[in-house]
Amino acid sequence: MVATGSLSSKNSASISELLDRGFHPGSLLNVPFSTDFDYWDYVVPEPNLNEMIFEETTCQSLVKMLENCLSKSKHTKLGCSKVLVPEKLTQRIAQDVLRLSSTEPCGLRGCVMHVNLEIENVCKKLDRIVCDSSVVPTFELTLVFKQDNCSWTSFRDFFFSRGRFSSGLRRTVILSSGFRLVKKKLYSLIGTTVIEEC
Repeated sequence: MVATGSLSSKNSASISELLDRGFHPGSLLNVPFSTDFDYWDYVVPEPNLNEMIFEETTCQSLVKMLENCLSKSKHTKLGCSKVLVPEKLTQRIAQDVLRLSSTEPCGLRGCVMHVNLEIENVCKKLDRIVCDSSVVPTFELTLVFKQDNCSWTSFRDFFFSRGRFSSGLRRTVILSSGFRLVKKKLYSLIGTTVIEEC
């Protein structure tokens, strides 16, 4: 069925059919029309279940990559025994990474992610994650985790590090719920950079 901008040309049966399907009569009249429009242009598409499952699987893979990065870095780069991560932080980051990669020609496959941790206004490089090594990167993401400096553990580690109880791997790093993502397009002549602070 095709609906037009002028209701007078339609019979009462097709108008009542539109009303039965949830169209408000005023909404059809308030939209400026220069040409006819298709009824299906105003119907919300049903979500594609396969895409939703693929996106959820990809998101969980990203979460696992980020958690592995933090786990490897605690002994090698951070010199600590524990890294405490706020609940759902890696999930939020993965969702933002997927959102930022959705407009790229190769999507997430064209991403190279540099993972850093900001400790006392100094960025420490933790890892470089290549999402798909068989694809030439089209954009870079720089992820900056932030340390939570307002917690009791940070103060406790400060005091114990000065005394005889100190141990090289006794320290605990607590991450803040905030993070920064910087996106840099590699293929653009303009060199577009997007900075998101969360």
